[in-house]
Amino acid sequence: MSSPTTESAVTRPHGRASDALRPIRLELGVMKFAEGSAQLDVGDTRVLAAASVQTGVPRFRADSGLGWVTAEYSMLPRSTHTRSAREVTQGRAGGRTVEIQRLIGRSLRAAVDFKKLGERTVILDCDVLQADGGTRTAAITAAYAALAEALGRCYLTGDLHQWPLHRQIAAVSAGYVEGAALLDLEYSEDSIAEVDLNVVGTADGDLIEVQGTGEERSFRRAELDLLLDLAFQGIGELAEIQNRALAPILAEVEAVRRRAAGPGGRRRTPPRDERELWGAPGDSG
Repeated sequence: MSSPTTESAVTRPHGRASDALRPIRLELGVMKFAEGSAQLDVGDTRVLAAASVQTGVPRFRADSGLGWVTAEYSMLPRSTHTRSAREVTQGRAGGRTVEIQRLIGRSLRAAVDFKKLGERTVILDCDVLQADGGTRTAAITAAYAALAEALGRCYLTGDLHQWPLHRQIAAVSAGYVEGAALLDLEYSEDSIAEVDLNVVGTADGDLIEVQGTGEERSFRRAELDLLLDLAFQGIGELAEIQNRALAPILAEVEAVRRRAAGPGGRRRTPPRDERELWGAPGDSG
């Protein structure tokens, strides 16, 4: 059998290379009231993530001194080609929704030191505004940015006394389409993929979770390795995008951490005036 390759006669939408991500846009602070929020556009897939920090933990964590991170996931009814009924009208979340929100929660828990978080719960709400493939991986990547912003704000105001974020997380898909290994499948590719992989990893190159399926055929270890290499290339690029978006708040966090390590320790930073964050009432600018 021939060796797996990324070289292919497959013409991808918009002429994208086999190892290229779709155009990415990440914006932080898109919601006024959430401690952290991010909108991630991956091609035509758009995901909104909000991070809410609450005092207290689930009962199984009570009196442990440890925090918790959990997630919820949903898709707007017209985020897809045809309208889907809201799951609330059916009385419960569907199996796919439950699976994905558990994946998001597991993935982001890997980023947090729960002892430093203390008995607080971070809830990550991920809503798909438009779906064109890769919604779960986009949700994880956006949720990390929202989580980092939320923890940064809490740390800068003194609500958190220690910095609890210790890993950077991103996720991407990869798969085989017409025999070629492709990175970041959009819907037209994902729907005909022979092999489909969702990879969650750290910016340092560690795996958090791998979901792989031979949709149309079995696949060999060498083919899996090639998809993982592609995925980590994409995760590295996504991590750079996260870093650029988070750079201002993480620079403030690092400055406070340095002061806290020096003589005199740390002083509580007063919260910013709302007008500084959002402008005066009625200011459309």
